[in-house]
Amino acid sequence: MSRPRIVIVGAGFAGYRTARTLSRLTRHQADITLLNPTDYFLYLPLLPQVAAGILEPRRVTVSLSGSLPRVRLVLGEAHGIDLDAHTVRYTGPEGGEGTLPFDRLVLAAGSVNKLLPIPGVAEHAHGFRGLPEALYLRDHVTRQVELAAAARDREECAARCTFVVVGAGYTGTEVAAHGAMYTDAQVRRHPMRTGMRPRWMLLDVAPRVLPEMDERLSVTADRVLRQRGVDVRMGTSVKEATHDGVVLTDGTTVGTRTLVWCVGVRPDPLVESLGLPMESGRLLVDPHLQVPGRPELFACGDVAAVPDLTRPGEVTPMTAQHAWRHGRVCAQNVAASLGIGVRRPYRHRDLGFVVDLGGAKAAANPLGLPMSGPAAGAVTRGYHLAAMPGNRVRVAADWVLDAVLPRQAVQLGLVRSWSVPLESASPEVARVPGRPEQRDGDAVPAGGPAGAPGGDTPDQRPDPPGGEPAKQQPGGEAAKNQPGGESAKQQSGGEPAKNQSGGEPARNQPGGEPAKPQPGGEPAKNQPGGEPAKNQSQAPRATGKPRPPGKSGRPGKARKPTRAAGASRSAGPGADPGPEPPENQPAPGPDIAPGPVKRTDGRTAEGDS
Repeated sequence: MSRPRIVIVGAGFAGYRTARTLSRLTRHQADITLLNPTDYFLYLPLLPQVAAGILEPRRVTVSLSGSLPRVRLVLGEAHGIDLDAHTVRYTGPEGGEGTLPFDRLVLAAGSVNKLLPIPGVAEHAHGFRGLPEALYLRDHVTRQVELAAAARDREECAARCTFVVVGAGYTGTEVAAHGAMYTDAQVRRHPMRTGMRPRWMLLDVAPRVLPEMDERLSVTADRVLRQRGVDVRMGTSVKEATHDGVVLTDGTTVGTRTLVWCVGVRPDPLVESLGLPMESGRLLVDPHLQVPGRPELFACGDVAAVPDLTRPGEVTPMTAQHAWRHGRVCAQNVAASLGIGVRRPYRHRDLGFVVDLGGAKAAANPLGLPMSGPAAGAVTRGYHLAAMPGNRVRVAADWVLDAVLPRQAVQLGLVRSWSVPLESASPEVARVPGRPEQRDGDAVPAGGPAGAPGGDTPDQRPDPPGGEPAKQQPGGEAAKNQPGGESAKQQSGGEPAKNQSGGEPARNQPGGEPAKPQPGGEPAKNQPGGEPAKNQSQAPRATGKPRPPGKSGRPGKARKPTRAAGASRSAGPGADPGPEPPENQPAPGPDIAPGPVKRTDGRTAEGDS
């Protein structure tokens, strides 16, 4: 007799705990499969410390294959669930599609960025939900301070060293607190010519910082932020975002090159496609985390509306504390449905919250006891060490080193701005050339227009994949080819560029000369930066002429729409995604290269990015 098959979708706090507990309970009596876009569990509460340079990125990750014995890991994103056929369809990281059969299914897909229909935000803001976004923010903030220090114009200097964080919840408060300390340390070692200092702003429409937490925590956090010079503005948000700054709801215009979006999250729209009863975008479950009428389906974490038995009539909030405990109870009930153990309802009362404000400062209320100062800092870090499922020694070692050694203010340029667009889809996965994008039929999420953020400077704002289609581009419709994707259609003023079979895409990327025409090919007209390029079965070599200043990274390039809420989570391409970008070809993006780019043909291009 075959063993029952259990599929777990998502490896966040709920999914990871479910998989780990089931592995221990079943002990080879069931086949457990974990479907997740990455091969690690991310400890989100410490992500602001990664952006501030306190912790190295791998410290806040735990290997799934290394820490989950007897669990099969499948890399991919679920984009369809057939409950009648008991199958989950998914798309792998390289575009291949697959199907996972199941006897028991656990939905723990987590949450995604909450987007609001504010003009310019989708194009010029960055989220803070995944490791790529934290790495990008660290590089970006470092670069802006360095460029501001070298600027002679006071207005440009002020804009570059102004950082706006929208959302004064748990994440936004910690980002602003750690960011202010990080930039102040940079300026102390390398003062700016104009005598200016970095300025951090924290905005929220709520009446106070940390509105969802105890008021005493809010007062402590507000006091620490203001002592560090953070401009805290409650009852204020962004009305419009532009290349050069933001317009606030009170009419104030603030020049900035940095807009961090920490407004909040919403449940992953994958669960909406099931057509089952929902509450506020979350799947309704009973106290045993089982979907009524579907004995094979369980849900936990942010996607599940779990009844709060300690507060009748309410559901548990979307916090890591509840998600972690959801996972344990869900695993026990899944095992019980297979005849292993007994069922139990979910019941848990909040044990309090901790907010790390950087240095020795924190705000905490363990077991309802309000604390602040160094004592709260010790409790906060102790709690994180106890809660982390791995890497405790490495994290503690980084904290000790940070206390005795100065931080390294270095930009590595590993994550480009176009690869971390602000969208409501998989923030834990960075967009890379050749990665399959959404199908043409996918629509913009209901929460607002999804798109890509702007670049690091006002004259370099590419249109990366994953955003809205650009409208009224000169000479044509929305372009459909993303990096490594399908053939381009209607570039500005030109005809389609067609990749011949067996060939590579045209190498007329921003920053280089157009590829020289070869005999026998069709022209790709009006590519950025030069004359018509012709794609042949063997693509010509791109030269390294630098891009003229003031030109955008991809003029006239349109973005593909993101999926609708409740549509497929990550759909593969409708056709062959096309060849990968050629080796030694720099990825498109607005970031400034740290120095000359050396090419294999012996040429050197200054400023190529």
